[in-house]
Amino acid sequence: MSGLDWLTARPIAHRGLHDAKAGIVENSASAFAAAVAGNYAIECDLQLSADGEAMVHHDDMLGRLNEGSALLDAMPAAELRRVRYRGSGDRIITLGDLCDLVGGRVTLVIEVKSRFDGDQRLVARAAEVLARYAGPAALMSFDPDQIATLRTLAPAIVRGIVAERRYAHHDWGTLPARTRHALSYFTHALDSRPQFIAYSVKDLPAPVPWVAHSLFRVPILTWTVRTAEDRACAQRYAEQMIFEGFRP
Repeated sequence: MSGLDWLTARPIAHRGLHDAKAGIVENSASAFAAAVAGNYAIECDLQLSADGEAMVHHDDMLGRLNEGSALLDAMPAAELRRVRYRGSGDRIITLGDLCDLVGGRVTLVIEVKSRFDGDQRLVARAAEVLARYAGPAALMSFDPDQIATLRTLAPAIVRGIVAERRYAHHDWGTLPARTRHALSYFTHALDSRPQFIAYSVKDLPAPVPWVAHSLFRVPILTWTVRTAEDRACAQRYAEQMIFEGFRP
């Protein structure tokens, strides 16, 4: 394959191929092993530990899927790796652990979580780990500053922006209006220079991904595809879907 064809070649399992009823928890080694067995690409999330390690975990604190209530960035990696997921034998893993587990067999599409506070340690650590990884992998983030930093630190690593249209959810309430405007209208693009866009399926079609793909041939991924309607939208407006709850 040439260019970024590897990024869109296979459906992407959202947080791995997880199934809580079967004891396979999101962002766990078992979910990633299941995705590899099914020949699906893997989407996952990174959070920062207290000692600067890239931990594979969606939430910035314990509690939803595991015991405890501590912030991940208040605990060292060695301690976090001992934290078990409820109803599973799996524990939290590092990005390095994930790379060792996958071993280049499927594509990794990795979201760098951010508090939009200018802290670049997580993206720097992720870039450091991926610099030693031979498999197909890309980093993405909602935060364009993270991606601009990645462009400077490791221009060879494929980078993308995760985006939606309006940023109206309460999760975005702490962001200044000017920041939400910049995210919505991609005014950051000259600095971040994303090589792909991961756009909310609920917001497609939308002008920004249309222009990016039509004029600049930027691949469009879409998240999170869960229904037949989502899948039809993904097939029409995106090159590949990030899916959950079924097997394509």
